[in-house]
Amino acid sequence: MVRKNNDNKTLAENRKARHDYFIEEAMEAGIELVGTEVKSIRAGRINLKDAYADINNGEVFIKNMHISPYEQGNIFNVDPLRERKLLLHKEEIRRLIGLIQQEGLTLIPLSLYLKKGRVKVNLAVGRGKKNYDKRDTMLEKAHKRDVERALKERSKF
Repeated sequence: MVRKNNDNKTLAENRKARHDYFIEEAMEAGIELVGTEVKSIRAGRINLKDAYADINNGEVFIKNMHISPYEQGNIFNVDPLRERKLLLHKEEIRRLIGLIQQEGLTLIPLSLYLKKGRVKVNLAVGRGKKNYDKRDTMLEKAHKRDVERALKERSKF
């Protein structure tokens, strides 16, 4: 039997994170899950919209990440909004602590994906955007889209 290599298959993405934060740095982290949560994530029943990460006692936990209960899971299902531990090396955690102590920086999960059959989190250090920053970003996108549209129409002739 030949097995397909599904490296980095994105399961969920936090699109709002790039809209609300300037992404300073991103890193990969493992996540501690139970079996029914993995099955539910593979089915795409996950929401990262309001999720964030926090550091407690030298450990990183992800909070407000909603994983819907697995329908066939019955007694093995856990609380959908429970805190889940992220698996990082001590050096990475120390570096994150140093970054987070700067004012205005926070840890945000950008996406969840499969890597060699394991669920991984793309964790980013972000600085919150103000409303005027968001407007500037939207204007830049609109200008870029207009330029691309004009170039595309020009190349038709």
